[in-house]
Amino acid sequence: MTSPNMTMINRVLFAFGECGEIDKALLIFAQMKALNFVPDLYTHNTILEILGCAGRIDDMLGQFGSMKEAGFDPDVVSYNAVLNNLRKLGKFDICLFYFREMGENGVQPDLLTYTAMIESLGRSGNVDESLRLFSEMRARRIHPSVYVYRSLICNLKKMGKVDLALKLMEEMNSCDTEFAGPMDFKRNKRL
Repeated sequence: MTSPNMTMINRVLFAFGECGEIDKALLIFAQMKALNFVPDLYTHNTILEILGCAGRIDDMLGQFGSMKEAGFDPDVVSYNAVLNNLRKLGKFDICLFYFREMGENGVQPDLLTYTAMIESLGRSGNVDESLRLFSEMRARRIHPSVYVYRSLICNLKKMGKVDLALKLMEEMNSCDTEFAGPMDFKRNKRL
């Protein structure tokens, strides 16, 4: 690792993360910094995702803070990594904190952001706010996915709002050609 460029290092980190070789990816990241290679935003985003997928939320949030201290402004990929991994572990209150921070920093949410937040808010019992975000998402012309509809319907039924759940189910069944597809969930990491 004496002359590789950041793109190559990012791809190696990503590959180790995808293979579940978390410790090796983190060792490379530490070695990279020891050799005075300066991580870029994509490196930080990759490490956030690796730590989050490994369930190392405290490390992920520490890395998120370190990234900001190093002068990197988190982008939508950074926030989505944090939000999605917090959501998976049921840390809904912390999701809301980072979602608000995202808005305060002028980072526009995308389909992944809305999906994570609608799911988080609904599962935490705040279906009114999840419906507000659903409306906001549609107003921004972001096509919902079937996952968003299913989450809303399930959470509305749990909260006893069966009529509204049925209305959304009818809407979902009548507009299947307007759903966001798998390509809408792909991340742009530029690796």
